[in-house]
Amino acid sequence: MPLIIVSMFPGRTPEQKDEFAKAITNAAVQILNTKSEHVIVVFDEKPKENWFQSGRPL
Repeated sequence: MPLIIVSMFPGRTPEQKDEFAKAITNAAVQILNTKSEHVIVVFDEKPKENWFQSGRPL
């Protein structure tokens, strides 16, 4: 059962998340040869001030 966690900034609409989850699910079904009902997508939204790259805020 693929569990796919997507970390991102808050602010996407429910429609954008729905479309993205469907696209990720379809890709997992094709590439991993699994069933769509076995794919779980979780959106983990963290505020931008919690993101750093090379020790610097994004």
